[in-house]
Amino acid sequence: MAQAYPELIWHNGAIKPWHEATTHVMAHAIHYGSSVFEGIRSYRTPHGAAIFRLRDHLKRLFHSARIYAMAMPWDQAALGAACHEVLQANRLDAAYIRPVAFRGLGGFGLSADCPTEVAVAARSMGAYLGEGVLEQGIDACVSSWQRFAPNTIPAGAKAGGNYLSGQLIAREARRLGFGEGIALAHDGLLSEGAGENLFLVFDGALHTPPVSASLLNGITRHTLMTLARAHGIEVVERALPREYLYLADEVFMCGTAAEITPIRSVDGCPVGDGRTGPVTRRLQQLYFGLFDGSVEDRWGWLEPLR
Repeated sequence: MAQAYPELIWHNGAIKPWHEATTHVMAHAIHYGSSVFEGIRSYRTPHGAAIFRLRDHLKRLFHSARIYAMAMPWDQAALGAACHEVLQANRLDAAYIRPVAFRGLGGFGLSADCPTEVAVAARSMGAYLGEGVLEQGIDACVSSWQRFAPNTIPAGAKAGGNYLSGQLIAREARRLGFGEGIALAHDGLLSEGAGENLFLVFDGALHTPPVSASLLNGITRHTLMTLARAHGIEVVERALPREYLYLADEVFMCGTAAEITPIRSVDGCPVGDGRTGPVTRRLQQLYFGLFDGSVEDRWGWLEPLR
């Protein structure tokens, strides 16, 4: 089945037809992975469409660009306006938004000076890991591929080249018949999924690896930790050994695309009773409650679509 792409995209300062947003095959980013990006969702709410944590996503985009010394030709306000504009142009309310900045055509070589190109796309997207997974969960495996060590590639940047690691993890999991892979850090302790952060539940408390475990400090991760603490759920950031995956009462992954995806088994071993647990369900209620109006957005995370 052919992909159904949106009609319009924001590219280098203007809304244009999707098929016209092109770059040269010799662009720096294609050869060296020199891109930074974000994944953002908008949701339907009782008060109309709203973009979730747009300012925090754009702040991280600019932090990622700073790490790689990538000049940004537009500021955060301009790219925020572009996110609104591309949603409106495509008549979207609940959507996935992808701002991306990358080194385009210029000099050749790793340190070459190249202009930065920027695009913002928006398209409809359901559950990232498949229909029904938010309710039923997925079967995961521990990947044979580890995450990169500290002071090699900066895990704190959401950069395109980082996701070569995620591709290895995800593709291995699919090849072996699993819904997603879980990676260990360089020291053999738990890190994160191919493109999601990881939480384990023990005795009603949330446990998650620290950002030093070669993982991206996810915005959904921060959202859930904030919601949990605000509603009386203990949150513990600590180093976690692999075997805790087999001992946890509940395990789930989270991310902007994945939202809150329960894990019902790891390496063929059931997690708990093999069904979505009560803490995971509670966090789903709190998270999605921000969008259906049942949970107060006391942090100002929802930005109404202009």
